[in-house]
Amino acid sequence: MVLEVTLIDVLRGREDDFVDAYQRGRPLIAGTPGCRSVRLQRGAESPARFLLLVEWDSFDAQENHFRRTDRFAQWRALIAATLAQPPLAEFFTDITSGARRDPDHDFFTG
Repeated sequence: MVLEVTLIDVLRGREDDFVDAYQRGRPLIAGTPGCRSVRLQRGAESPARFLLLVEWDSFDAQENHFRRTDRFAQWRALIAATLAQPPLAEFFTDITSGARRDPDHDFFTG
């Protein structure tokens, strides 16, 4: 599984337009073969900043079934007028479970 994390800065005053465009375009992403889930978060301190989280079966699924297709072009056309700058996307993979925790160096330990 690959998690695509996209930071999206929207033009101030266009936040509702962006949310509307996202809702119209969400099926383009969610209906892509290899897409497991899609969700959008809004910045609590920066309301013009959004975080798009998309889980993919693989990087290949994102690249070949979405990014290099008309689905992506349609998605970008829907949101383009609301963007303050190009979105920043990065991909993350899970760390293998079973690693031993060191309480002296584990951020999440009491």
